[in-house]
Amino acid sequence: MSIQRQPTRPVSIGNITIGDGNPIAAQSMTATKTQNIEATAAQAEALRERGAGVVRIAVDSDKDAAALAEIRQRTTANLAVDLQENFRLAELVAPHVDKIRYNPGHLYHHQRDKPWQDKVKFIVDQAAKHDCAIRIGVNCGSVDPAKKEKYDAKDSITPMLESAIEHCELVDSLGFTRFVVSLKDSNPTKVVDVNRRFAQQRPDVPLHLGVTEAGMPPDGIIKTRIAFEQLIGHGIGDTVRVSLTLPNDRKPEEIDAGRGIIEDIYAGRVRSVVKFQEQGLNIISCPSCSRVENEAFIDLAASVKEMTQYAAEYDLTIAVMGCRVNGPGETDDADLGLWCGPAKVNLKRGPEPLGAFGYDEILPKLKQELDALIAQQT
Repeated sequence: MSIQRQPTRPVSIGNITIGDGNPIAAQSMTATKTQNIEATAAQAEALRERGAGVVRIAVDSDKDAAALAEIRQRTTANLAVDLQENFRLAELVAPHVDKIRYNPGHLYHHQRDKPWQDKVKFIVDQAAKHDCAIRIGVNCGSVDPAKKEKYDAKDSITPMLESAIEHCELVDSLGFTRFVVSLKDSNPTKVVDVNRRFAQQRPDVPLHLGVTEAGMPPDGIIKTRIAFEQLIGHGIGDTVRVSLTLPNDRKPEEIDAGRGIIEDIYAGRVRSVVKFQEQGLNIISCPSCSRVENEAFIDLAASVKEMTQYAAEYDLTIAVMGCRVNGPGETDDADLGLWCGPAKVNLKRGPEPLGAFGYDEILPKLKQELDALIAQQT
């Protein structure tokens, strides 16, 4: 299959270069606790050995940052660090990684009186000082609140796009060009839409592609494949991740899935005629990562999928999230949402909290709410 790649600028990340026609790199994220140095380093190495171009690690505290410094000594993987609320950690982690990822929508949680532009400048300064690339990572469930307020609640795409463009312009103005962008949603159709629109406006910026909270295989792979075929097939995309809900020892399967999809697209083995379902039950679940506070989340996601099969024909979305970072916001748009804490699972109907229940209690509660929604549709 002949593909004319988007003419993006080259961006080096450790020992690889993405963009500018270079091979599309597959990446993943460690799911072990970052402070478990031995396990996290081993998983980073396992991902690298499977073919990961970049391995992302979550850092949420000074202790995580200290662990990262040790992990860096035990793996030759190209490491990216995932900063969420605490932008100030960039100073501690930049010396030990090859890329820093920040989420524009999470820059508001710390030092609320400090302009977001100053926070971005701080991150950029650290990246420039320590030879790091940057990813501006925009997610559907955590969009800049100022952008969301400007548009109809049904339009989730335009706020994401505006946020990404605005951050690109700021980083450009700071003289830093070694950055990539990602725009992710759990709906493949929206992923295709927002990335195509971004690529039209900023064809120079490399794109990292992914369907966030794709769920469990094989469904999560199929959702991701549909988005990737329509984007990579048109030359859009320079790195990819297939975000799957998997046990720790199976995380390298994300790399297998990503590389397999890319190979299939280039070989012409595509399913572009298959359209992501717009009707019927849709279950989304976040990829297992080090922020998961109870590994029972992975089993719960599988149990939810199994238990809800009787509702397959109904137009409903159930979201199962593994932690407090993305859980509260990224379940708001689901008909029913579960986000998992250490001992309790928080159940929501849309944005409305319904209570917190034990892992052994949540399935009957979920079924009760699901039955009530089904009754409304019949």
